[in-house]
Amino acid sequence: MCGIAGLIHRGKSSNVGSELQGMLQALKHRGEDSTGYALYGDTDGKNFIMRFKVGENVGEGSSSVMEDVSVYDERKKIVDETLAEMGAKVVKEERTLPYSLRYEIDYDTKDLLDFSQRIESIPGVEILSMGKSLEVIKDLGNAKMVCDRYSLDKVVGTHAIGHARMATESGVDIKSAHPFWGYPFSDVSVVHNGQLTNYWNNRRVLENKGMRFMSECDSELIAVYIAEKMRHGATLEEGMKESLTGLDGVFTYFVATKDSLGMAKDTMAAKPLVLYESDDLVAMGSEEIAIRSVLPQEIETYDPFDGEVKVWQI
Repeated sequence: MCGIAGLIHRGKSSNVGSELQGMLQALKHRGEDSTGYALYGDTDGKNFIMRFKVGENVGEGSSSVMEDVSVYDERKKIVDETLAEMGAKVVKEERTLPYSLRYEIDYDTKDLLDFSQRIESIPGVEILSMGKSLEVIKDLGNAKMVCDRYSLDKVVGTHAIGHARMATESGVDIKSAHPFWGYPFSDVSVVHNGQLTNYWNNRRVLENKGMRFMSECDSELIAVYIAEKMRHGATLEEGMKESLTGLDGVFTYFVATKDSLGMAKDTMAAKPLVLYESDDLVAMGSEEIAIRSVLPQEIETYDPFDGEVKVWQI
């Protein structure tokens, strides 16, 4: 099952947090184990925004035992010390939940690989996203629960993608929830519906090239695959087109960057996707009901062709 949704406003901003919440909540029958948002907000583009967690298997409603808050405090302290050692200044700090933090960081770099490796070398710490506009927020529960928990309904931006998950290939935890950050690239995120049959073979190849995986969810492979292509000079669209032959299985997935939104559908076209496109708005989802939550009026939608890749700019 699982449901994916995305939208991009072209030439303007909107309340993308509330809009995506409505789209994902309309798809909650496709999975309520976890819900994730990748929101591209209005920022001045000066500082990096780092969303990260300091717990390994946590989430409100999780069946696992939560660690003591003092453990989270100690990990946060090590993160702060590591940032200071690297010359990264925390301009703003928010601690939404004991295990979930948001930092705005003044840091002069175009290469996030070393930065990310240093932070994630701290046991129990994972960066969920890093970018000048991207924020990935994911947790257990349906879209409204996660939206309310993190106060996402007021987020204003240009575009967003999200995922409602029914866990089939891996555990019910935040680590396995979508979206996945396109590590180590700023402002790249991925959501996916489907199953990949060559996950382990591809994962071994990519790990041997120095790429990192944080979960055993097959969908994470897409984010790492695209990141590896981009690392060697491919554009987003080129990397997505290569994935049609490089990835085996059935899949529909969305990729977002700081200024674009893309979709790819495998050659068997077994996973559903409905798309609406106008001059100022593109909206798409696993079912038309998701689009109707944003556009209740009479509209025309269509199903992309098998093996199709499309990319839109803001």
